[in-house]
Amino acid sequence: MDSARFLRLRRPRVHAGGPRLLRVGAPLGRGRTARREQRGASLATDVHPRLIAGRRMADALVAALIASRCAACDRLLPEPTRGTVCRGCWAAVAIFKPPLCQQCGDPLPSWRAVSRGAERCARCRRVPRPLDGGRAVGPYEGALRAIVHAFKYDSRRSLARPLASLVRRHTEDLLSQADLAVPVPLHWSRQHRRGFNQAAELAAHLGLPVVHALRRRVWTQAQVTLPSARRHANVRGAFVPASRAWWCRGPTRAALSGRTIVLVDDVCTTGATLDACARVLKAEGASRVLALTAAKVVAWRPR
Repeated sequence: MDSARFLRLRRPRVHAGGPRLLRVGAPLGRGRTARREQRGASLATDVHPRLIAGRRMADALVAALIASRCAACDRLLPEPTRGTVCRGCWAAVAIFKPPLCQQCGDPLPSWRAVSRGAERCARCRRVPRPLDGGRAVGPYEGALRAIVHAFKYDSRRSLARPLASLVRRHTEDLLSQADLAVPVPLHWSRQHRRGFNQAAELAAHLGLPVVHALRRRVWTQAQVTLPSARRHANVRGAFVPASRAWWCRGPTRAALSGRTIVLVDDVCTTGATLDACARVLKAEGASRVLALTAAKVVAWRPR
């Protein structure tokens, strides 16, 4: 059999409309690879939109899980780089409006503004207090309570600056009278456990020289856990001048003599802690002691 006839016998039969198995100039196996690529392309075309949708859902879920939340309302922050509290919560902070008691800062009924002796509330007129004045931004409730709670108990130290800015904005008249700012001290064990003193953090941003003139010499039960009748007894004798302890390096008596001092704390409840601190500062020669807090618990507030 000649070679031409042999080649004709071995030629594959190609039917009309059937798949073309052999292509001129194509390497062996190329047709099979092309078919695989074609099937893969069609499969990718069908799945691709689903993959995109799934990826978007996963991105949204991850963003929701790791995004910053407002320290007060726990909602997602639309602008996390601008702070840990949203603008809505700062705007929702209730502010004390005058008339206010000039000694403790409690709100007074409006009719007291035109009556005789209206500058002090009934409690301050009835009970002598060592404080010469006091102010707070607003009542310890709502958004302000949530912000202070996050700052104090959730270790949100970054809230010290905006909270102090809020205090300065609404208590400029009192701060303008002061020479020094003295934060209410914590017992060393409580400060070690918390990691910072919230009163000292606030005082550092009030624009006044900060003097650590007081030391808490004994551990006392947290005031918030006690009824009001026991709070004065709880802090009696708890504070002493820092100059009495060589390791505190507190200011001398001469540094406080004749000065107007602002006592700084985060919250005032009954005022027992502030009164105890004011007595020590007065004994050290301070001429006037004013109290300044971010929030205040009031028994009665005008509507």
